[in-house]
Amino acid sequence: MRGLRRADWFVPIMGGLIGTAWIALLLWEQSPYGRYLDHGRWTEIGFAAQICRALPAGDALLPGLLYAGGWLLMVAAMMLPTTLPLLRHFNALVAQRSTSWELVALLIAGYLLAWSGFGLAAHLLDLAVHGAVQRTPWLIGHGWLIGSGVLAAAGAFQFTTLKYRCLDRCRTPLGFIIQHWHGLAPRREAFRLGLHHGIFCVGCCWALMLLMFVVGTGNVGWMLLLGAIMAVEKNAAWGRRLGRPLGMVLMGWAALILAANLVA
Repeated sequence: MRGLRRADWFVPIMGGLIGTAWIALLLWEQSPYGRYLDHGRWTEIGFAAQICRALPAGDALLPGLLYAGGWLLMVAAMMLPTTLPLLRHFNALVAQRSTSWELVALLIAGYLLAWSGFGLAAHLLDLAVHGAVQRTPWLIGHGWLIGSGVLAAAGAFQFTTLKYRCLDRCRTPLGFIIQHWHGLAPRREAFRLGLHHGIFCVGCCWALMLLMFVVGTGNVGWMLLLGAIMAVEKNAAWGRRLGRPLGMVLMGWAALILAANLVA
């Protein structure tokens, strides 16, 4: 009965956590500090600039901390819904253990760590691209090439074998648990289960998440749309068939941007 009661409460609790992440993002976006979610020049002006100048390595430390906080909120809001089947199955499996909530938390921590690694890599790439643009006058006037290139790359990825190998693993949470969970070292196994699942999730969804750097990392509307697409892909019975039409849309969008700017 205890396990049944836990199962009854698990989805509402997770829904509450995910909903809290969305509300926090929305309030953050609408607040005077919404620019901290994006990749602008906010560290050069105002109160944030004063902190950056006062702290050792503040011009790197403060943006990094704010970016990491915003990225974790974004991942929790967008990606945790896509992994609810895994969390629900794992919660039912460990419900009789006294450390069950700790094990679920460790699984989530491992999952978020995988996405944090991708976020760090994407952030460094974004900084490198901005640096290249600032050093190249021609790129300043043709920045649309970068956006259209990211769209085209994200679209092309939807047709790759890697995309569907990773997606198939994400769509079979029970098989994933059977492979990675033995219960002999529960804390370590729970964390590794979340980390490995997160790596496969990054493998199938990284291209769509990279689009946030094109449409704006602080745009909650785009977060909702992309999060819904990834949730359908991973959880709906017909979700696997969504990838190729989506790829065609993204590549068509890139072509329209290219054509519009070439004609102009």
